[in-house]
Amino acid sequence: QEGDRMKRFRFSLQAVAVLRAHHELKAREAFAAAVQAHRQTEENLSQVRGRVTAFETDLAARRKQRFSAADEAQTLGAYRQECSAEAEAEKVMHAARAVMQQRRADYLDAHRKVEVVKRLEVKARTRHRLAGLREEQAIFDDTAGYRFVTRRAALSV
Repeated sequence: QEGDRMKRFRFSLQAVAVLRAHHELKAREAFAAAVQAHRQTEENLSQVRGRVTAFETDLAARRKQRFSAADEAQTLGAYRQECSAEAEAEKVMHAARAVMQQRRADYLDAHRKVEVVKRLEVKARTRHRLAGLREEQAIFDDTAGYRFVTRRAALSV
C-alpha cells in the first residue's frame, strides 16, 4: 500500500521563488527609503520657501520705512542666499523624486517576477493534485473491475 500513496508535491522553482521574494523585499525597502527621503526633501523645501516668504515680507515692510542702503544691501544679500538655497532644495527634491520613481519601478518589476513564480506554483500544484486524483480514480476503477471479475467468476462456478 506504500506505493499507492500520492507523491509529495515538490515545486522545482522553489529556489527561484525564494530569491525573487528576497529581491522583492529589498526593492520594497529601497522604495520605502526613497519615499522617506523624498518626504524629507519636500519638508526641507517648504521650510526654505517659508524663509524666502519671510524675507520678502520683511523687504516690503522695510521699504515702507526709512531707506538705508547698508541695511538694504545686507538684506538683499541674505535674500539672494535664501533664493539660491530654495533653488538648490528644489533640485534636490526633484532628484529625490526621480530616485523614488526608479525605486518604485524596481519594486513593481520585482513584485511582478514574484507573482509569475507564484502563478507557476499554483499551476504546478493544480497539475499535481489532478494527477493524484487521476491515480486515485484509476485505483478505484481497477478495484471495481477486480470485484466485478471475481463476482462473475464466483457466480459461474
